[in-house]
Amino acid sequence: QTQLAESGGGMVQPGGSLRLSCVVSPGTLTLDDLVIGWFRQAPKKDLEGILCFNWRDDYTYNTNAVKGRFTISKDSANSTVYLQMNNLKVDDTATYYCAATQYPLLSGCRGRSFRYWGRGTQVTVSS
Repeated sequence: QTQLAESGGGMVQPGGSLRLSCVVSPGTLTLDDLVIGWFRQAPKKDLEGILCFNWRDDYTYNTNAVKGRFTISKDSANSTVYLQMNNLKVDDTATYYCAATQYPLLSGCRGRSFRYWGRGTQVTVSS
């Protein structure tokens, strides 16, 4: 079974940066079989898609959530996906999740499209 584990959350001041990591264990699949997504959920708010991408060709599915402040990248040698978050705002405070599903992604960078989920890592932006 595909498994994911996030790390790198913490507390940061507004305007600061953080990089989240997600180690992907593809199980019976291969990394090239997967679409990886980053999502977040703030208290009392719905799950929100941030960025998703195809491992095989790096095609990225953008959302309107963060307007270019965040970028997604991968390290294939270490089976790790990163979410670089810059110019963080108080509204970015949330639990951040990485998720995976089998390629192709049929319904966009939305939570309902993804089958496998990590446990999440907390990001708090506060002065």
